[in-house]
Amino acid sequence: MTGRVAGKAALISGAATGIGQSIAMRLAAEGAAVAVADIDALRGGEVVAEIKAAGGEATFMALDVTNEDAWRGAVGAVESAFGHLDILVNNAGIAIIESVDKMSLEDWRAVMAVNIDGVFLGTKHAVPAMRRAGGGSIINISSILGLTGEEKLSAYSASKGAVRLFSKAVALECGRDGSGIRVNSVHPGYIHTAMMEDTCRRDYGDIPTGLAALGKLHPIGRVGEPEEIAAGVLYLASDESKFVTGSELAIDGGYSAA
Repeated sequence: MTGRVAGKAALISGAATGIGQSIAMRLAAEGAAVAVADIDALRGGEVVAEIKAAGGEATFMALDVTNEDAWRGAVGAVESAFGHLDILVNNAGIAIIESVDKMSLEDWRAVMAVNIDGVFLGTKHAVPAMRRAGGGSIINISSILGLTGEEKLSAYSASKGAVRLFSKAVALECGRDGSGIRVNSVHPGYIHTAMMEDTCRRDYGDIPTGLAALGKLHPIGRVGEPEEIAAGVLYLASDESKFVTGSELAIDGGYSAA
């Protein structure tokens, strides 16, 4: 590895599993001190142990992204542990599959609370810390369904679309205030995670059949891997992207081009 984010400190929400885990491990491998933030303390601790075993620097932080006090505490803890906050990856997210006429208001609000309120709160409390650090990179994980719709995922699509435009608005604020803070969104296609495997079993009967069917939705002919999303996040977190803000990076095998 080349140490592309060496000397930087990162806070990643939803980092105990899936895409968040891959992002945490990749940033750590490239030299960042990483705060693995999640509600799953057991699995989060295992991710920290994996990073440390590979020679990286990491700590676990319990974080409910819908709780403002939790965000305030997490950002403060990163500054205490590492001295500064340079990278925030708002990755935590949930989906509830239901037709619009049957979705409860409680479920709608649950999706919004995690997927957009969590992004707002993380950004709100990271910006002052990044100003203290002299700049930083905020990377908000949206989705291809933040660019287009999908039946029975109206709440998810609405929340991820909000992440996209929220990122652009804050990018303008931070770009024009001289803070040196950049804000971008990432839009993954269907990614092979444990959650996707559950979907494959439920909707297609088994994992190989589901992966093949979902892969056909992408012109490139397959679903993505978490490491492929982590590679894009690494670019946006590094100084290689210092002229990139307010952008949307689709890592989707051509899904959004069709």
